[in-house]
Amino acid sequence: MSELTGLFNLLAPFFGLIGLGFFCGKTVKQPEAGLAWMQFFLIYVALPCLFYRLIADKSLDQLTNWPFVAATTLSTFCAFALSFSAGWRHTKDLPQSVMQGVAGSYSNIGYMGPPLILSALGAAASAPVVLIFVFDNLLLFSLVPLLMSVAGVEKLSLPATIRRIVWRVATHPFNVATALGVTASYLHLELPAAAAQIVTWLAGAAAPCALFLLGVTVAIRPLRRVPGEVPALVFIKLILHPALVWIVLSALGGFGETWTYAAIVMAALPPALNIFVISTQYNVGVERASACVLIGTLVSMLTLTGVLFLISTGVLPYDLFP
Repeated sequence: MSELTGLFNLLAPFFGLIGLGFFCGKTVKQPEAGLAWMQFFLIYVALPCLFYRLIADKSLDQLTNWPFVAATTLSTFCAFALSFSAGWRHTKDLPQSVMQGVAGSYSNIGYMGPPLILSALGAAASAPVVLIFVFDNLLLFSLVPLLMSVAGVEKLSLPATIRRIVWRVATHPFNVATALGVTASYLHLELPAAAAQIVTWLAGAAAPCALFLLGVTVAIRPLRRVPGEVPALVFIKLILHPALVWIVLSALGGFGETWTYAAIVMAALPPALNIFVISTQYNVGVERASACVLIGTLVSMLTLTGVLFLISTGVLPYDLFP
C-alpha cells in the first residue's frame, strides 16, 4: 500500500496539472492565439534552461555512452516503423503514416520526462534522460522533414531538404542548450550567481507550464471520432516501446539499474504534445494527432503507473538476461 501511495503522490501532480489545463480550456473561453506565447516561452526559454541545468554539471564520460544512445535510438526507430506501418494499413497515405509513426514513437520526453524521472529515480538519472531527449529528437526531427519531402508535402529538392534539416537541428533551442551545457561541463564553467538564479527559476517553470498547456491544447480541440489506428498506436507507444527498450538494453547489458529504468520510463511516457505541433505545421493528420495525444495521455495514467509500480517494488528486473 505504501508503494501505491508513493506512486499516487508522484504522478498526481503531473496528471493533475494536465487535468487543470483541460478544465480551464473547457470552461474559460480565451482565443487560441494566446497559446502561442506560452509555447514560445516553453520551447525557447524554459525548457532550454532546464536541459542546460541537467547537462552542465555532468561529467563528459556520462554524456558519451554511445552503446546506450544506439540502443535507445534504435528502439525509438523500431517503434516509429511499427507505428508507420499501422498508419499505412489504415490510411494508405504517406504523410498521414509519417504522422502516425511519430505518434507511436515520440514520448513526452521534454515536458514530463525530466521532472518525473528525476523525482522517481533521483539525480543520477539525469544523464540518460538528457541523452534520450537529444537523440530521439535528432532522429525524429530528421526523419519527419525527409519523409515529408519524399511525400511531396515540402516542395523542396532533396539537397534543399537536407540543408533545412541540418539547419533546424543545429539551431533548435533544445540542441543549442545541450551544446552550451556540454561546453560548460567540459570547461567546468559556472554561471554568475544572478544568471544561475534566473536559469533555476526558468527551469522550474518548464514542467508546470508545459503540462498545463498540454491540457488546454487538448481541451480546445474536441475529439469528434477515434481513428481506427489510434488503439494500435497507443499500444505501440505505451507497451511495445518500453518493452523494446528493456529487451535491447538487457541484450547489450552493462548499463546499470538507474540508466535502464530511466530509459524504460522515458519510453513508457504518453505521446508528446509536439506531435500535434508537427501535424499542424504540415497540416497533416491534425485530428489524428489530437486523438493520439488525448487517448495516449489518458491510458498512460494506468500503464505508466503500472511500470513505475513494477520498478519500485522490484518486480521488473533491470536486466532481462542476467
